[in-house]
Amino acid sequence: MKELGSYLRRTRIENGVNLEEAADDMNISVTQLENIESGNTRAFKDVYKLKQQIKMYAKYLGLNPDKVIDEFNEFLFEHTSKISLDDIRIAREKEESKEQENKIKSPYTIEHKRKINIWPIVGIVGGILILITIITILVVHHVSKTSPRTSELKNIIKVNEVGGLI
Repeated sequence: MKELGSYLRRTRIENGVNLEEAADDMNISVTQLENIESGNTRAFKDVYKLKQQIKMYAKYLGLNPDKVIDEFNEFLFEHTSKISLDDIRIAREKEESKEQENKIKSPYTIEHKRKINIWPIVGIVGGILILITIITILVVHHVSKTSPRTSELKNIIKVNEVGGLI
């Protein structure tokens, strides 16, 4: 791609066109033209858009666009053919496993995971704690009402000592 980019740059310079003028005439950014001329294909997210811009740039420079696109296609073929078959197979297997997971399943064949609903257990434990608290309060209140006070106990003890009856 660098060879193709340098070829386009040389042609532009030979035609006496500066980078800003070419970018303005083609309605693309100067940065995009710089990336095309430097062979920086990673700056482009879409290869098809890059291909269209190269074709348009070749026409603008008065070159044969089909010949320039053939050079670009050759670069793409060389670039993509460097990917090993094992990497392609692994990527395909990953894609197939994802598709297998995402297939629509019948309600009869879906494995239902047993979910434990914790809220009834929390409610029962909370209710028991509230019940124990209420019973404790009632017992303490009842005992405090019925238990004799210490001054009353002293009077009872004195009466028993004097009267002799317990």
